[in-house]
Amino acid sequence: MAELNTDDGGGKKGGKVRSKKQNSKVDLTAMVDLAFLLITFFMLTTTLSKPQSMSLGLPDKDPKEDTANMKVDENRTMTLMLGENNKLVYYMGLLETPIAGPKEMIYGKDGIRKEILARKKTVLDYTGNKDKGMIVIIKPSKKSSYKNMIDILDEMVISDVPTYTIVNDFSPEEQKLLEGKQE
Repeated sequence: MAELNTDDGGGKKGGKVRSKKQNSKVDLTAMVDLAFLLITFFMLTTTLSKPQSMSLGLPDKDPKEDTANMKVDENRTMTLMLGENNKLVYYMGLLETPIAGPKEMIYGKDGIRKEILARKKTVLDYTGNKDKGMIVIIKPSKKSSYKNMIDILDEMVISDVPTYTIVNDFSPEEQKLLEGKQE
């Protein structure tokens, strides 16, 4: 409890005898209760920051269905290989007979995003159908960073590429290309 002392501080000087004043007390219990009620109310009604996650559609694991022999038009396929030290190499089509590339790119709007948008337009001109758009194959190496993978997935969303896949197997030629050992 809190007290408020109101002592007049004077001694006995004679004269008239005055009645001694009572000490007035202020009870702060109600104010503290109200403060805790308000704190509790705001804690319960405030929405805390929710963790952000990217939706990633994964195929069903159906052992009856064999998808190993799926044929894809190489004119619609772009392959992105992620290496160590922020290295990014892309090629369009097949590595043996590439339509474009292989070429080393940088991340961001002036690098891979610009290339994705340009290739997306050429694929649209090739197919003439918006439903048969570009297919991007993302191949992160074991030495690539998590940040680079998230950056590429962000580029897929920003560039509005609806069909992309993440594959972790490299051919020996792709491995040599990613390591910079070209013949």
